[in-house]
Amino acid sequence: MRYSDGFRQPAAAEALVRMLHERMAVARSRRGAIAVMEVCGTHTMAVGRHGLRRRLPEGLRLISGPGCPVCVTDAGYIQTAIELAESGLGIATFGDLLQVPTAGGDSLAACRARGGRVQVCYSPLDALRAAAAEPGREWVLLAIGFETTIAPVLATLQRAHDAGLGGLSALVAFKRVLPAMEAVLADGRTAIDGFLCPPHVSTVIGAAAYRTIAERHGRPCVVAGFEPLDILAALVALVELVAEGRAEVRNEYARVVKEEGNPRAQRLIEEWLEPCAARWRGLGELPNSGYRLREDRARYDAERRYGVTVRTGRDAPGCRCGDVIAGRMDPPQCPLFRRMCTPDSPVGPCMVSSEGSCAAWFKYERAEAAAPG
Repeated sequence: MRYSDGFRQPAAAEALVRMLHERMAVARSRRGAIAVMEVCGTHTMAVGRHGLRRRLPEGLRLISGPGCPVCVTDAGYIQTAIELAESGLGIATFGDLLQVPTAGGDSLAACRARGGRVQVCYSPLDALRAAAAEPGREWVLLAIGFETTIAPVLATLQRAHDAGLGGLSALVAFKRVLPAMEAVLADGRTAIDGFLCPPHVSTVIGAAAYRTIAERHGRPCVVAGFEPLDILAALVALVELVAEGRAEVRNEYARVVKEEGNPRAQRLIEEWLEPCAARWRGLGELPNSGYRLREDRARYDAERRYGVTVRTGRDAPGCRCGDVIAGRMDPPQCPLFRRMCTPDSPVGPCMVSSEGSCAAWFKYERAEAAAPG
């Protein structure tokens, strides 16, 4: 028996579904429909994989949010990475970035096919090993993502620093999840009544970090794991909180997430990084929503080291990934979805990434995701 089997018990799931329907019936009588944003793309995948969307009660809507690292990364970042590869540098990247197309249709995969040294990493340590194995070549690690991946990347750079390995740097496009949550509320084009908060990020920043959202914006926040029972229990809690008008933070993933988060990872971030403005696909430039390497770590900053600048990129014509990320539309509402844009021939990053909303809807939400028109 696998550990995860304990969180996939059909009888327990059915009981939670009944409870969710009961709580939502009360909520509808008090305030009407409820919209919950699942911030993390892996939640979107899990909801689809386990068929949870089809079990939701009337009036409860789940909205995908800006929690997919690949999806929110500005298109100009990919173009800069391609240019660095074409200059002769080695590029180490996680696989999700490989197929993301630029507005002109280029990609890191195409760059590799042309002879660029682009290596897929399963861990940031793979970039360290590549740099150690080829001391005559300088390597750039494509460092994107939220607090979840920030700490491992920084730990890798710290190991390179401690070992005196000078051939490794990072093209940084780190993001902070809390400013993005505030931005989708400030956008105002989509009503959001509560947040299903990302578990992996929460292991680093802690459940208490969401009190800002709850207290400042009056939206309840519930941290949940990725298993069916985790998600259903969190939705029950969110519906109760919204119906009762209580903007609280609850941690339904206490077996992993602590109130204070991971102090060691937080110290590493403070030692290496400082907050900065960052560009987000769909949300634009948000102040203090990203991180950059501190001045005393500039030797590991690929932009400063090689004199390049990540310029604002353009999405492919017709691509509505930005609206999907910001919760303004569901993937099937994009006119390219399932027509011109598929996992085999993606137009935008939401169809590429393993955390992308469009990929999740394409794979799992077959009835709901029928092409428009």
